[in-house]
Amino acid sequence: MSSLSVFLHLPLLVMERLVVISGIMLANNYMDTIIYLIRHGETEGADIRRYKGSLDIPLSEQGIKQIERASVYILKDLQKQPDQPSPPSLLKAVYCSDLQRAIRSAEIISKDHFLDPVIVPSLRERNFGMWEGMSFDEIRERYPVEFDAWADNPLRFSPMQGESTLAMGKRVIEAFEKILSDHKGERIAIVSHGGVNRIILCHVLGISLKNIFRVEQDYAALNIIEFRDRYPAVRLMNWRDDG
Repeated sequence: MSSLSVFLHLPLLVMERLVVISGIMLANNYMDTIIYLIRHGETEGADIRRYKGSLDIPLSEQGIKQIERASVYILKDLQKQPDQPSPPSLLKAVYCSDLQRAIRSAEIISKDHFLDPVIVPSLRERNFGMWEGMSFDEIRERYPVEFDAWADNPLRFSPMQGESTLAMGKRVIEAFEKILSDHKGERIAIVSHGGVNRIILCHVLGISLKNIFRVEQDYAALNIIEFRDRYPAVRLMNWRDDG
């Protein structure tokens, strides 16, 4: 069992205290690795805020354009990296969840690097149970007590009959560690979802998952995580070019 797997099986209080130590271990194991962490583009019906979760919703036309602009940024950023060959190297791999909004976004990014996306089901968004497909206003109206408890402490409370933050965190970080171990010292992209990205960013920054909602992830948000020196560093967070 890996050091991170042992970490994920510890009691909640111990996990909270060791999260920074885990970040240091990641940095030491994956020096010179760069991760481009992207949220999928805007989806159809995005004018109403709702929990889409594991529902398979396609990208909107605006979402496609957002991801195309993110792809251009990634190419330009790769060209600026030090110690690059001539011509500059491309991404070594692009990973995504098994939901079509992530797959389509990953396909757009992959084509400039002559790659096919690698689908990882563990990178899919949280299943929101009874709240799946409901708007925020609908949930507040029908389940005000449960919604407020979830919003105040998403580590202790879960969407009704939905996936807990700890269970989601376990599968996401295990998938993240596997991807890192396969690409030490390389540049790769992970295209996923708001909740998944928040868990990864909280993990590398040493932030408690209780505060997961303090990390914003807009549609087509681009984050850049570098593993250098003693700590993983987030060089860019929630960047988006609206054109």
